Amino acid sequence: MGALPHADTRVAVVGGGVVGVAVTYALAGRAAAVTLLEAEDDLALAASGTNSGILHTGFDSPPGELETTLILRSAALRDAVLEQLGVPVLRCGAILTPRGDEDARVVTALAASARANGVEVTLRQDGALEVPGEAVTDPVAYTFGLARAAAGGGAEIRTGARVEAIGRERDRLVLDIADGERLTCELVVNCAGLHADEIARMAGDDSFAIYPRKGEFFVFDPPGGRPLERILLPVPSQRTKGVLVFPTVDGKVVAGPTAHDQEDKGDWSVREEAWDEVMAHARAMLPALEGAEPIASYAGLRPAGRGANYVIGRSAACSGLINVVAIRSTGLSASLGIGEHVAGLLATQGVAARRGRVLPGAPPPAGSGPWWRRAALHRAGAA
Repeated sequence: MGALPHADTRVAVVGGGVVGVAVTYALAGRAAAVTLLEAEDDLALAASGTNSGILHTGFDSPPGELETTLILRSAALRDAVLEQLGVPVLRCGAILTPRGDEDARVVTALAASARANGVEVTLRQDGALEVPGEAVTDPVAYTFGLARAAAGGGAEIRTGARVEAIGRERDRLVLDIADGERLTCELVVNCAGLHADEIARMAGDDSFAIYPRKGEFFVFDPPGGRPLERILLPVPSQRTKGVLVFPTVDGKVVAGPTAHDQEDKGDWSVREEAWDEVMAHARAMLPALEGAEPIASYAGLRPAGRGANYVIGRSAACSGLINVVAIRSTGLSASLGIGEHVAGLLATQGVAARRGRVLPGAPPPAGSGPWWRRAALHRAGAA
């Protein structure tokens, strides 16, 4: 998004996914001097552009946890931001239908958690749980909308700017960038997703490790030409939210994801076995998918932490490094809350001390096709 006109900034945000962009947006809205560095040639090419696009309410998040707090805060901030950004949103709501007594007990507990979180739900007499606040967006348009607004607020957004080393000169951190440039700053906010542990190790912090959890999706034309009216949610397990079926803002139907743990951070392929893993569950929720042929498929790699989730705070190993890592599948939903939370941490150091404001949006670029096709084509080309 343009060359950096100066070699210094107060805050460098590493990572141009939705979390890094939301942090940049929050800092720009507080008049902080901030530069975002994204290694890829475009924003949102990793987990942020290969997810479901669902904006969760936090109804099923454990009360009191940081992840839950940030999802709920995002939900409170979201409408005003979306209106300014002009990002498409499908406010369709969701339904979760139990299948069996154990599912029914889980759904009843979810209803109680939702009420504890202040999220509106309805537990029907047939045991199904309705969540009217769940919505779907275009996650790529959302990320780019935040980036354009942040740039309009004074932030520098750089793509193709891979950080290769982090050092220190006196009271400033020095980032060596792949093109030979050096960027100095007071603070580095590590939002590098799958590679956040590598960025942290450059600064001497080996306190966490990130591994990829692959989520594979299949895209369909709506069966029978009838749009899917609501998100169909499964009963979640402790490990995953499970396979769901949901509409997209452009009228398609998507089934997924899987939850396949792997070691290779560069393997974005859709496995052959993913079809059976997804469709056995998807057809149970939407029988009309029986016999349907997908028009596309894609995989996302969620940055899961080993024994850690939502690690947000100052590094104990490197003064000036703030880690925002192990942000798993709810990162899109929690992004605005994460940005505000990080801005609050930096305010204690005299950065971003002003009250935040909603930044005006900017017209989106000419259409480049649906986000799910961008995800499928980009990763197919990388394979």
